[in-house]
Amino acid sequence: MKSNANRKRLMQILSPRHVKTDEAVRLGVESGWYAIKVSGTFVSGPHDSEADCNRKINEINPPPVKKKR
Repeated sequence: MKSNANRKRLMQILSPRHVKTDEAVRLGVESGWYAIKVSGTFVSGPHDSEADCNRKINEINPPPVKKKR
């Protein structure tokens, strides 16, 4: 089983970002929604919609499970 320290290291903060056509041409990618790191690195995409992008982000980094008290 992984320790909490290892688990935290594996987790990334990802957010959805839309890349429009003009920026996509400049970056050499397709326009669409991308999951990106805080640093701006593209992690996955392009996705057709923000919702699709968020689904992928949740697959990569599932939200923490709340423990019942």
